[in-house]
Amino acid sequence: MPALRFAGPVLPDGESRTLYVVDGRITHEPVAGAETAASGWIVPGLVDAHCHVGLGESGAVDDSETEAQAIADRDAGALLLRDCGSPADTRWVQQREDLPRLIRAGRHIARTRRYLRNYADEVEPADLVAAVAVQAERGDGWVKLVGDWIDRDAGDLAPSFPADAFAAAIATAHDHGARVTAHCFGHDVLTGLIAAGIDCIEHGTGLDLGQIEAMATAGTALVPTVLQIGIFPDLAAQAAPKFPAYAATMEDLHARRRETLMSAHEAGIPLFAGSDGGGNQRHGILPEEIIALHRLGLPAEVALGAGSWRAREWLGHHAGLAEGDPADFVVYDADPLADLSVLARPAAVVLRGRVVGSRC
Repeated sequence: MPALRFAGPVLPDGESRTLYVVDGRITHEPVAGAETAASGWIVPGLVDAHCHVGLGESGAVDDSETEAQAIADRDAGALLLRDCGSPADTRWVQQREDLPRLIRAGRHIARTRRYLRNYADEVEPADLVAAVAVQAERGDGWVKLVGDWIDRDAGDLAPSFPADAFAAAIATAHDHGARVTAHCFGHDVLTGLIAAGIDCIEHGTGLDLGQIEAMATAGTALVPTVLQIGIFPDLAAQAAPKFPAYAATMEDLHARRRETLMSAHEAGIPLFAGSDGGGNQRHGILPEEIIALHRLGLPAEVALGAGSWRAREWLGHHAGLAEGDPADFVVYDADPLADLSVLARPAAVVLRGRVVGSRC
């Protein structure tokens, strides 16, 4: 593979540099004969911290569709994916040099008949710890719990498991060396999860100020998935005839989405960008998620960092583009911190040292 040359301001510091890529890694030492591949603003590979590779609306999809999902994410600049639950075995994706790096959380773990059909390993509270142990071994250091979902008897959101069952499950995952995250739309489930030492909350729309303070103190991360939250009014309208209390809850959570996000940011909670691609959400929309975070009030640097260098560090990958780092980055024609809309138009996408997408 020939040596490649890239030049331009490198984010997050914006210092102009020349990067050479040799054997899939970055060097700052000039390489004779290197081919100039692209110039522009260089950003460490984007990170989709919440997506579902191999998941469709009805459950697992075949390898062809899984490949298409991963390519859509890659071509949008998302070169590192944290899969937050999939019924498909996607380990083969990790063997493909042309597909994004993938961190798997195994399969969702949900309460019996309390989640989307064909998505999760559905168990009762007595079996939750055992299910977590299985998924902790199947994944890549993450376990995904379904914290709450509509309870048809109550007609509203309710915790999927008792607080003590969640606490035991989180402790078990940690004993297996895995971190834990949970789907949480509502308010009631959050206090117990945070107190039990959960590592991350997905969505988090029901957070109140006390819970936000507790998360900040504990260092618990939040992936707010604001594009997914944007469909709450539609969910409310569909549910209103049979479940008016649930519909009212979803409308309220949607109305408070900006307040919740900005309170979390101001409290210092680590925030990361996740598209929720998969299921009923399309892949390849991480740039739209980053832009949506900014439109709700996050500074451009915070929003982009949440989907790039800060997320990479959080997930244990190289956050910058230092000497010897893997060459995973995206090049843009203009400064994305001045106008995040340029994220939708990458000039070059470089993965493992190869240009896998380019307009050059």
